Amino acid sequence: MSETVTKKYLELSQDDGSAHKFYEVCVDGCEMSIRYGRIGTDGTKSSKTLDSEEKAQKEADKKVKAKEKKGYAEAVQGVRKKRSITRRTITSRPATTKKKAPILWKFNSGADAFGIFVDEENCWVGNERGNIYKLNHEGEVQRQFKLGDGVKSIVSDADWLYAGCDDGKVYDLTGKTPRVAYDIEEGVDIYWVDIYDGLLGVSDSDGNVLISNYEDEGISKYKSKGTSGWMIRCDEERVYHGHSAGVTVYDGWEDPEKMSDDDVWDCKTNGAVLFGYQDEELLYVGTGNNVVQAISKQGGKIEQNYRCDASVFSCASSQGGEYIFAGDNCSSVYCFNKGGERLWKLATNCGSAYSMQYLNEKLYIVTTTGAMACIDASETAIKEAQAGTFKEAKSIKAPKDVKIATSTEMEITRNVEEGVVVKCTKKGAKLRVSVVSDGYDKSWNVQFPQNLRQDGAMYVVEQVKESASGGFYRAYGDIKKLEE
Repeated sequence: MSETVTKKYLELSQDDGSAHKFYEVCVDGCEMSIRYGRIGTDGTKSSKTLDSEEKAQKEADKKVKAKEKKGYAEAVQGVRKKRSITRRTITSRPATTKKKAPILWKFNSGADAFGIFVDEENCWVGNERGNIYKLNHEGEVQRQFKLGDGVKSIVSDADWLYAGCDDGKVYDLTGKTPRVAYDIEEGVDIYWVDIYDGLLGVSDSDGNVLISNYEDEGISKYKSKGTSGWMIRCDEERVYHGHSAGVTVYDGWEDPEKMSDDDVWDCKTNGAVLFGYQDEELLYVGTGNNVVQAISKQGGKIEQNYRCDASVFSCASSQGGEYIFAGDNCSSVYCFNKGGERLWKLATNCGSAYSMQYLNEKLYIVTTTGAMACIDASETAIKEAQAGTFKEAKSIKAPKDVKIATSTEMEITRNVEEGVVVKCTKKGAKLRVSVVSDGYDKSWNVQFPQNLRQDGAMYVVEQVKESASGGFYRAYGDIKKLEE
């Protein structure tokens, strides 16, 4: 072993939210080793033996220079800390009812599950180990991803589907490889995210609301009267923030330039808001004081109360609010009619529901045991369950983990017919992407992953779609680098 050991430690020194990585190079005689990853972790290690100590040092210097070009700077290890992470936690207790919900199937993801999204074609679940599974409506795995950190939420925005994660990134799930669509600023302890027409809303542990535009540029920050804001919901007009003191609403979502610090209304709820769901006219908020409250979006008036027997950690509604559903911290789910009458309460037998969604007479929940369960919420099935006659749920195990997705990897193509050609160009200090293919407005920017942008590079995107409000395009699906 050589007596001389040289080591250089770097961290990404940008202030745009991505300053959470380290890169370390060590030369010990003819051996060069590297270690890299997210600050606060041990990272990934590899080593290489060169023909001489001189060649090992030369190779190390080359790697350091490459990282410095990307914005890394020499740092002191341990000065920066791992991003603060707070997860929703339930001390899940056994159900107080012996009547079991008629679960059709139960998929076991392997860890506490927070993220859920269901549409006519698929069911999605994401857990705190970073695993995301795409299931069909029989609970069978169609696809899976593994991200670098726990999944906080899965949200849809028109045709796009996103996963907000504990590493501060929001991933676009529309392609074969998850892409980083947004990178939330360092130091934010993220609680929940929502997206509307490319605009990202984030709630954090301090009761703040942060808003970023489709170019991942922070444009607004607000402080609500409470803390611990697990609920954030966005629509075409407003941002709705549920926190420890109630619900606060901010206006001007359509035109960020007109946003001010004056909230539209505050609604004091019966207890801290633990979760929130919305339809066109109403917000449904579950509270720590055992109640779901329906609040009008116009004016902030409490229209109805739906009383449960324990703290409400999740809620949902059918279209038009005909039925309201809730999940408490005692492994039970409830159904109410619009007028507030409790229709049923049943035990999940698979933990307490962190989140839920209703579709086509079925209630989908993700739970403290890591399960995604499909409950038959039809009138016939519920009556049979209350009578104690229903079939045993089909139980499905998760497949083996896949490797962590690398969001920067791209296939190379020379075929411009595979999709829409876009180009990255430096405009002032910013890298912007615009469409090259015919039939598009060349003056519009394209919402495109920041960490894939290289000045002068061209890409082939599966689809490019106009935003709902107009004025910019959005990349959809697979992205390949175009090589001439």
